[in-house]
Amino acid sequence: MDTKFDLEKLGQDIVYVKPILVTELPEEMRDKVGDLQELFAVHNAEGEQLALVADRKLAFHLARENNMHPVTVH
Repeated sequence: MDTKFDLEKLGQDIVYVKPILVTELPEEMRDKVGDLQELFAVHNAEGEQLALVADRKLAFHLARENNMHPVTVH
């Protein structure tokens, strides 16, 4: 098996989804999330936060709708 693969493209469409405790957010953001205890952040490969959403399912849906491949960060 000799398949060529462009390694420069590896990871360009991957985003990382990780849980964030509301208590770790700045106070002005905590006031806006209501009764939620946990949110989910979506980050690109460089670590830049792209989105902050209410649940994991929504984070994965958002990523896929934008042609990205979400993976979970532990």
